[in-house]
Amino acid sequence: MTLLSATGLNASLGSRHVLHDISLSLSSGHLVALVGPNGAGKTTLLRALAGLIPSSGDIRIGGDALPSLSLRERARRFAYLPQGHVVHWPLPARDIVALGRYPHGATDPARLSSGDVEAVLRAMQAVDVTDFSDRRVTELSGGERSRVALARVLAVEAPVILADEPTASLDPRHQIDVMQRLRGVADTGVLVVVVTHDLGLAARFADHVLVLSEGHLASQGAPVEALSEAVMAEVFRISAYRAEYRDEAVIVPWADV
Repeated sequence: MTLLSATGLNASLGSRHVLHDISLSLSSGHLVALVGPNGAGKTTLLRALAGLIPSSGDIRIGGDALPSLSLRERARRFAYLPQGHVVHWPLPARDIVALGRYPHGATDPARLSSGDVEAVLRAMQAVDVTDFSDRRVTELSGGERSRVALARVLAVEAPVILADEPTASLDPRHQIDVMQRLRGVADTGVLVVVVTHDLGLAARFADHVLVLSEGHLASQGAPVEALSEAVMAEVFRISAYRAEYRDEAVIVPWADV
């Protein structure tokens, strides 16, 4: 069943038209990889779908038109993880995760309801960060901070998660760890949309791939179909090595064309 859809979606940044007539239909329980070259409009599309920037066209979440929802209701429907995991305040990791309860009325991490406390604990357990819940987030490693940021998103308990390059700047082990955890969240019935430049991770973990090129939706579908040889050559200007390992697709960018 379709959870999030867009029809004729257009968006501009200043005087530059970034997204051109995007239409898509995404279902709950899926992990969707949003890929494309630098400047293709991936972050803009993610932000437009959540109503974080102005756009034209029709966006619907759970059958409701996005403009009909209050800002608080949008914040309950969409959990957004921006790039970078930058935190400027030396707060305990638990308090950072508790910020995910803000759309539900929890404005003070020190005064959470029992339901909010349980949601925060579930989120921290899901990404294995309970051991350093009292440590200042500014003292954590990059991989630990990325998991705390992901826990904050999970604490929202939204039906849609939009994650913008959650594996950027992480070593391979932590990249795989983050994608496995997002895959696990999708398997619980949440729609997870992940922006990534790693086509190998997209092929391995995603049910569905959206390929953006210069603001247009160039291809979409199952990973092997969406990332066909023709799409690789036309959109990414590369060829790729293709194989299968442990019943999972392997796509490795190999050479320019």
